[in-house]
Amino acid sequence: MTDLTDATQSPTAKTAEPANSTKATEPAGPAVPGRRPPPPSPTTPAHTTTSPAEKADQEKADQEKADQENADQETAGQEKAEAGSRGGHLSNRFLARAALLTAILTAAGALLGLVRDQTIAHLYGAGPDTDAFLVAWTVPEVASTLLIEDAMALILVPAFSLALARRATDRPLLDRDPVHALLRTTLPGLLLALSAGAVLLMLAAPWVVAVLAPGLPDTQLAVDCTRLTATCAFSFGIAGYCSAALRAHGSFVPPAMIYVAYNIGIIVTMLVLSDRLGVRAAAAGVAVGGVLMVLVQAPVVWRRLRERRATAEQTREHAPEKPSVAAWKQPTDGQPTDGQPADGQAAGEKTAEERPAGEQPGGAARPLVALGLLAPVIVFALTRQSQVLIERFLAAPLPAGAISHLNYAQKVAQMPMVLSLMLCTVTFPVVARAMAAGETDRARRRVERDLALAGVIVLVGAATVVACAPQIIEILFQRGAFDRADTAATATVMRVYALGLLGHTLVGALVRCYFSAARPLWFPALAMFLGLVLTTVGGALLVGVWGVLGIAAGNALGITVTAVLLLHGVARHSVPVRVRHMTGGLVKLSAAAASATGAGWLCGALIPAPVPAAAVACVVVAAVFLVIARAVQAPEIDSVIRSVTRKFIDVR
Repeated sequence: MTDLTDATQSPTAKTAEPANSTKATEPAGPAVPGRRPPPPSPTTPAHTTTSPAEKADQEKADQEKADQENADQETAGQEKAEAGSRGGHLSNRFLARAALLTAILTAAGALLGLVRDQTIAHLYGAGPDTDAFLVAWTVPEVASTLLIEDAMALILVPAFSLALARRATDRPLLDRDPVHALLRTTLPGLLLALSAGAVLLMLAAPWVVAVLAPGLPDTQLAVDCTRLTATCAFSFGIAGYCSAALRAHGSFVPPAMIYVAYNIGIIVTMLVLSDRLGVRAAAAGVAVGGVLMVLVQAPVVWRRLRERRATAEQTREHAPEKPSVAAWKQPTDGQPTDGQPADGQAAGEKTAEERPAGEQPGGAARPLVALGLLAPVIVFALTRQSQVLIERFLAAPLPAGAISHLNYAQKVAQMPMVLSLMLCTVTFPVVARAMAAGETDRARRRVERDLALAGVIVLVGAATVVACAPQIIEILFQRGAFDRADTAATATVMRVYALGLLGHTLVGALVRCYFSAARPLWFPALAMFLGLVLTTVGGALLVGVWGVLGIAAGNALGITVTAVLLLHGVARHSVPVRVRHMTGGLVKLSAAAASATGAGWLCGALIPAPVPAAAVACVVVAAVFLVIARAVQAPEIDSVIRSVTRKFIDVR
């Protein structure tokens, strides 16, 4: 907390120590220019005499008062998040711990997701029943993107970060706390909209199924499953709201636990009700899992709000001891004060340095949630998730099992992307608060480090997926109703999907940069729309030639073009990232990944047993990638290794 103390010392505390040290070292004598006068002689009047002990006591009292005032300004909910400085900087140690815990819980959620998919494959195989459920599964997939991962987070994390910045600088009282004001203005309307959306989706389920999968054999089963999964339109929205609020407050463990709870709910519900409900039990599990998402976060959110309420009440009690900047500027009871307005400045108006984050000249505060921001974020999120809708629409007329093969391949292939984005999830509030404070250079450094680390993780993962796809699918799914033919088809699709993993990761990381400043930007939505057009056209043209592989190839093409557009536009529209530097580094990392893929594929093919083959291929891929990346002098490799090593040392 050294930086925090240094940044918030009062003027009295700052000047007391130098004065004391000068007095102790200088001898008594006549006053000379540039030197402090000597101590008063015994004949000096008593009222001008101050003993060293009394002066030390006064300095100690001043320091204690300054410390108390600083403590009043800090809330209990911000102490962990703002461990670095008063401006809300998250310390490296805190980020390392948060990233590590998020990685562990994200990996646990991903593994449970695999167990969930294994359970579905074991109980229902890859036939028409599974296809019907996966059409209904589109609802939670879209809701997850729109209400948890993308739209809700991209809107509310910057909004809560701005509210916290105002709270820290303006020292608000209970009745005008920016965070509570944000809750009052957003949560009631959100609850109403989510409730209406869930009910409307249940009523419109037959039309939704007809649009999503017009060639599906059993539409009634898909309609029943869709009505059960429609409840997540409400539960996911509440879970996403809680996640955004907690992440902005520096609390990352409960949001990272939501997919652990979600998948546990689905798995348990399937095992308990499968004999009675069939594949409808999986849809009922989605509804149960959505409720668990809210329950794992609600107690922490409530505790944070109660802690802030108690702190605000204490702040109100101490408020008369330290008037606000506005009160210091304005005359009191008609008498002039020490702080007079500068030339051209109205009385009571704050300077740029004194103005809280997000406040405009003249005292007008920028809205915490700008209505103009909602449209581009929602359009971007819907357009991104529409890729899945397009894929299932194109796959519906294909032979039974095509949608299932696409789903299983996508779920496994995206695991490296999910792990690579965990750091971006943790640091998104850091970037948002830096942009709110105008610290663009700090935001740039953070974004470049995140892109480098995410690129390394996802490229190593993609190389592993391509190198040993048949072994991975055989280990995970080949049992029960999921036979060897399903393994071969899913593995082939997964290899094609993996070609677009770097694009998916860059899109997920870069879009946080665009919306971190809480400004309405349409460029990400336009880039995503262009990528969707390429996905649709490419998939429609290639599905007749390559079948389901053409759909996966269209996905990889569309998302890669979107990533290129976002990377080359981020410096102009958002964080001033060094685009040429990052592009060169990613090209070198991709070359290393290509070489590692060939080596891992060859080693895996030489071993017949799937488990040893996959293990050897993983080791070979990681080793070859590291060697090649260093050989081509990829600039990110050394910095990433040092950063990861330092983080683990700090955590230990």
